This record gives sequence, structure tokens and C-alpha cells, in this order.
Amino acid sequence: MSNHLVIYQGEIPQNTGNMMRTCMATGTQLHLIEPLGFKIDDKHLQRAGMDYIKQLNYRIYKDWNEFLEVNPEARENCYFLTRYGELPPSEFDFSDTSKTYYFVVGKESTGVDKEILKDHLDHCMRLPMLANARSLNVSNCAAIIIYEALRQQNYASLSYVEVLKGGNVLK
Repeated sequence: MSNHLVIYQGEIPQNTGNMMRTCMATGTQLHLIEPLGFKIDDKHLQRAGMDYIKQLNYRIYKDWNEFLEVNPEARENCYFLTRYGELPPSEFDFSDTSKTYYFVVGKESTGVDKEILKDHLDHCMRLPMLANARSLNVSNCAAIIIYEALRQQNYASLSYVEVLKGGNVLK
């Protein structure tokens, strides 16, 4: 099993830091597509990501084409979280732990390039929300889709107990 989060041209370091933290905590590999709106050593990015960034498996790509060249299986296995999607994530099947899934979120201002989305309409999803709400924060969206996939995969390889203080700390 392999879950991947792809951030397409992220602009806000705090959001990317939050997504880095989510990826590290869930064993999700992170892919960053440039241009980014910050430097990877940005203090805001590191603050949001805490010390988890040191333990994170991530790679930076100069553009979408380089990402696809390095990860050719992504051509068929990308799922896009976008306001233009018409199905919720729960309508997709992410349960096969032998498959690799790439979950793509876009930049805060405009999302993923529409030309990319047009090639993957059957893999576009939207989080249900009130009709007058355009979108949720991108780092929240990333966490929701990663945990939806993990739920379908029965949280494979994740701990159900607090390991630093012990599982029975409240007892």
C-alpha cells in the first residue's frame, strides 16, 4: 500500500507545513510541485510542520510533467480534490492496499490547473458542503482525503494508542 499527497504549486507555507505533518503522521509520501509560494526552509512552514519535517518522505518537482515522468503510475492513479468535482471521496474505492493512490490538492488561490483536471474528470472529487461555501482550507481537505483512504484501508500500519505516554494514560 502506498498513499501519496501531491501539492500542486502550494502558496501558503503554514498550509504546506500542516500537510507535511499529516503526511508524516500517516506514512503518506509527499510530492511538492513547483513553483511554490515559499522556500522549503521558511520558518512558518517549519513551525506548522514541527519537527516532523525531518522524518517526512518528500520530493520536490519543477513542474507537473516532471512529476509524471518520475511517477508514471500517477497518470492512472491520481485523484483530484477540487471544487469542480461532482462526487465525494466516499464514492471512490481506495481499499485495495496493493495499489498506489495519489491525492492531488491545488494551490490556495486557483487550485489545480483546469487543463490537468480536464484529463481526469472521472477522478475529480469534492467535499460536500453548503451550496454557498466555495471551499475548505486546503490542509483540512488533504487530511480529510488521506483519512478517508486510510479508513477504507482499515488504518493499515497506524497505531490506535498513544505511544509516547502510553495507551492507558487516562485510566
